[in-house]
Amino acid sequence: MNKIFPQVEVNGNAAAGNKVLPGKEGCAPSCCSRHGACLSAFVLLLLATLAALIALVAIFGPPPRTPVAQACVTLTNRTGFLCRDQRSCISASSVCDGIRTCPHGEDEDEALCRDVPQSLPRFLVARCGDPASWIYSDQRCDGTNNCGDCSDEQIPVTACPPCGPGWWRCSSTVFKYCGCIPRRLCRDHVQHCFDWSDEYSCPGH
Repeated sequence: MNKIFPQVEVNGNAAAGNKVLPGKEGCAPSCCSRHGACLSAFVLLLLATLAALIALVAIFGPPPRTPVAQACVTLTNRTGFLCRDQRSCISASSVCDGIRTCPHGEDEDEALCRDVPQSLPRFLVARCGDPASWIYSDQRCDGTNNCGDCSDEQIPVTACPPCGPGWWRCSSTVFKYCGCIPRRLCRDHVQHCFDWSDEYSCPGH
């Protein structure tokens, strides 16, 4: 008579009657959640890093951005260069002249001045009648022949307002001036206008 012995489990598996699927040998129930636990830990690490970055920005502020040159209007109503302090407005022709005019000297920065005029912002540059020639924008319509051909003072290249109160309108004999001469030159016994109006018509200053 055959005796039936009870099945004994070895390593959590039945010794007989139960087969273990391939690849699952010795795998405890915790194996099934192991990948999920690793993923959760990774997500938590990312969140912690993000929170740390937000805290740093809140404490120290965002990283400084490269300052962008800005235009302004000087006290003489001319185009100017706004310094980094956002208060000082210097004349356009003071930029890259070898003298640090802004409080922090950014008007002479290497990046700004390394290839003048190409490295200058557009608002600082004015072209003459000869496209190869240029002047600073605050030198346009200032009564002085900065371009050498008066194109910075006269149409068709430049449309300037009429001569100001300190000037007398005439065609100048002096190369330095174009359509106006300073009134201080009137009635000084020297011809400065082709029509001599500076000696006979100009009331002086």
